[in-house]
Amino acid sequence: MPIRAVLWDIDDTLFDYTGADASGLARQLDAEHLRERYGTPERALAVWREITDRHWERFAAGEVTFQGQRRDRVRDFLEAPGMTDAETDLWFGRYVEHYQAAWALFPDVVPVLDALAATYRHGVLSNSSVANQDPKLRHLGLRERFEVLVCAAELGVSKPDAAAFLAACEAFGLPPGEVAYVGDQPEIDARGARDAGLVAVWLDRDGGRGPGPDGVHRITGLEHLPQLLAGDTRFGARSAIR
Repeated sequence: MPIRAVLWDIDDTLFDYTGADASGLARQLDAEHLRERYGTPERALAVWREITDRHWERFAAGEVTFQGQRRDRVRDFLEAPGMTDAETDLWFGRYVEHYQAAWALFPDVVPVLDALAATYRHGVLSNSSVANQDPKLRHLGLRERFEVLVCAAELGVSKPDAAAFLAACEAFGLPPGEVAYVGDQPEIDARGARDAGLVAVWLDRDGGRGPGPDGVHRITGLEHLPQLLAGDTRFGARSAIR
């Protein structure tokens, strides 16, 4: 069964979310005169990311809305449980301005999309929201490359739930075996895609995170993806391309 479409994660796969988040938070701390509060920028970033991960899990589990998790992140980060929704929205909005100023694609993204454009259909499956990711893709000049954009906030289910992956395949009108999924998280992205019946490709840019789940194809850069998609190892136990 040939692969006919490639489904992409966005953050830390196409877009350098980690770098933009770090830069945006550092600028926000300076603007809000909060740098000394956390000791070091590294400590502040670690606290922010721990809080983000915790509240994102609540959102993924359906315990809080997308906007609600943002508000709770601000309250926890500032240790200000009494902040109103309006106050947290303003604070987060100021952070977003700094974060957006640092948006950038990874350098291998456009070349691989160009290389695959004539051969495969392309779409996106994200655990964020269309309201968040559509403007991001447009700002980065990528939106028109993807015929499908499916996000957890509107879908009501998040990766690694198989229903999220299957909904994206349904948007393509293709069975999961004809769709490859590319993402940076070995469990949420790769294992989830594998369990839903897609061809799972784990993008391990650092190259030092272990072998990953069985039945998942591991690459250390997107320049390896065309070879992987065209090869006959797609249905093996696991392939690793460095």
